Amino acid sequence: MGNKHRPIPLFNQAIIETHCHLDHFDKQELETVLEESAKVGIEKMLTIAVSRDNLDKVASLVEQYDNIWGTQGIHPHDAEQYDENTKALIQQNCQHEKILAVGEIGLDYYYDHADRATQRRVFEQQLQLSIDLQLPVVIHTREAEEDTRDILANFTQLQRAGGVLHSFTSSLALAEFCLSQGFYLGFNGIVTFNKADNVREVVAATPVDRILLETDTPYLTPAPYRGRKNAPFYLPFIAEKIAEVKDMDIQDLLTSAYHNADQLFFQAHKG
Repeated sequence: MGNKHRPIPLFNQAIIETHCHLDHFDKQELETVLEESAKVGIEKMLTIAVSRDNLDKVASLVEQYDNIWGTQGIHPHDAEQYDENTKALIQQNCQHEKILAVGEIGLDYYYDHADRATQRRVFEQQLQLSIDLQLPVVIHTREAEEDTRDILANFTQLQRAGGVLHSFTSSLALAEFCLSQGFYLGFNGIVTFNKADNVREVVAATPVDRILLETDTPYLTPAPYRGRKNAPFYLPFIAEKIAEVKDMDIQDLLTSAYHNADQLFFQAHKG
């Protein structure tokens, strides 16, 4: 994990990593990741549940580490795993004070690992669960814009707890709809990719008070470290690029992004 390329920039501002998958690291590797992340100002990390077999892994991580929080939910890839037993486990784990959201849930028509009708049904059921639990949602959408929009339009109660469209790579039209519904948009290393002009267009159009920073660790490592396993300590590169796209001071961006994450996940949970 040494820095062969440009050193990671350091800013005098705490950062909240809003979307990572820390259960992909073994214990020794995770200890190193947490140590290196602390050095660049990563104060809190939200590790995300995606499947039946990692719901309890996420719950265990939030118990073991003071600076890790988590979510509970079934990703569209694994929508067929969602049944009454899975729902009951999610509900149970969501009672923990460090489980802050329902997610990662949504639709993925790019890979189509699960039947689309099943994906839609499970997405709707978990959106209702988030409303019932009064927790924000973490939403994944890929190549499923029309159905994502139609489903979210039917769940206006979501606005009370809020949510984020994470790793946003969809159209400006969907971004504008989601922003109009009170959602945040999460941006990660894709914003640094040469061919990601579409993502940078959405970043430019997104109000700074609606932006969340994430890495989607261990995936989507930002330039100049593409090809390596991603980690939260690469977040400063993402923040730097977003500030550049928005033509704003990096400290102002980091202050706003911290406030946004705190409001959506931490303050809302206290409420």
